[in-house]
Amino acid sequence: MSEKKYDKKVTIREIVQFFKFEQLTGNDASLDRWTVVPDINRPGFELCGFYKMSEPRRIVLIGNKESEFIRTMSEEDQRARFPMLMDGLTPAIIITRSNPLPPILAELAQKNNFPILRTSIETYRTVTDVITYLDEKLAPEDTMSGVLMSVYGKGVLLTGESGMGKSETALELIKNGQVLISDDRVDVQHIHNSVYGHSPEITKGLMEIRGIGIIDVEKMFGASALMDSTKIDLVIHLEPYEYQSGFNRIGDEAERFTNILNVLVPTITLPISAGRNVAVLVESAVTNFRLQGAGYNSAEELRRRFREYAGREDN
Repeated sequence: MSEKKYDKKVTIREIVQFFKFEQLTGNDASLDRWTVVPDINRPGFELCGFYKMSEPRRIVLIGNKESEFIRTMSEEDQRARFPMLMDGLTPAIIITRSNPLPPILAELAQKNNFPILRTSIETYRTVTDVITYLDEKLAPEDTMSGVLMSVYGKGVLLTGESGMGKSETALELIKNGQVLISDDRVDVQHIHNSVYGHSPEITKGLMEIRGIGIIDVEKMFGASALMDSTKIDLVIHLEPYEYQSGFNRIGDEAERFTNILNVLVPTITLPISAGRNVAVLVESAVTNFRLQGAGYNSAEELRRRFREYAGREDN
């Protein structure tokens, strides 16, 4: 894997353009302020004068409750506490539900060229939408070698050494109606406690098949053969078959995982040898994985049958 990248940031300009927020204070240059924290600060304690443990790098949100409390504050308290909401590290203030901009807050913001934004959307929806947007934009990223497919609705990352036939297997899966996300290189992100994968823009929709070269999947199989991204639910690792390796034959071994950006993804190792239809094996592995997720375990079913058979023999 390449070195992880955690130095991402989102400018207030990007947020304004995406959500169509109204800019109340600050000039165009004020929108170049940025945030690196995917969270929101509801400044109840700060408006009461308590600033300990406050994270200044979070966007500040003023909803109905904050607006009502500000109306009860004296001018002296407002002038003392509002500057703390516009710290040099604070990205911006968002006012929800079209609440009015307090005059003293407007005065101080204009003086400091600080961006205050406004939306008509409810507070809870604004919090959810902004945090989700920031979480995706600021998500830790990495790059992995492999082929990412959607197989029966599950995101499957095929890994293995070069020459194991990952792309050829993916091509067969596409012919069977499965969907390609990325070939050879997969960009992954840690979002909402899960890991998602997508294709680099330069190789999107393209596959390299040895002996043929580069093929355009959309041109050959149609737009339905491609997806932009998917959650990675399962890793299937392809490796050469060796008789001495003792591969799992029943399915009762301890579950294995691959650590991707600190998310543990269930992993299956498939032995590859001449004559094995790897695409069928992958589809079967995914189907069995789905059954296990629904509570059905084939190995346990085999044990149950043996117990029943042994019971009949004893009688």
